[in-house]
Amino acid sequence: MSGLTAPWLAARLGADPVALDVRRRNWELFATRASASGDWLYPGWQFDEQGQVRPEVARVLAAAREEGVTHDEFEALLGQRVGLAGGRTMLDALVQGDGDTILKALRARR
Repeated sequence: MSGLTAPWLAARLGADPVALDVRRRNWELFATRASASGDWLYPGWQFDEQGQVRPEVARVLAAAREEGVTHDEFEALLGQRVGLAGGRTMLDALVQGDGDTILKALRARR
């Protein structure tokens, strides 16, 4: 999964990189580790054209926080296939604006 570096995103949003890290730890933003450097990368799919977190992504991240999902569990959930035919992943659904599919999966963990 590729993404935007914290310094680039901070400059784009006019935010401090430390504030981005706080938002990531509070499940307000999603980031994944770059394999080579270990730096956090923020996938662009979570942002709208103005740089704001898309509403469906915010709902999903809030639900993940409430359910006590770990980062690794959430990342694995994004890669899971949707439905029996399995052509689409949870991430595909979320990117397409379908946050309900992943919300159901998060709540089914109870």
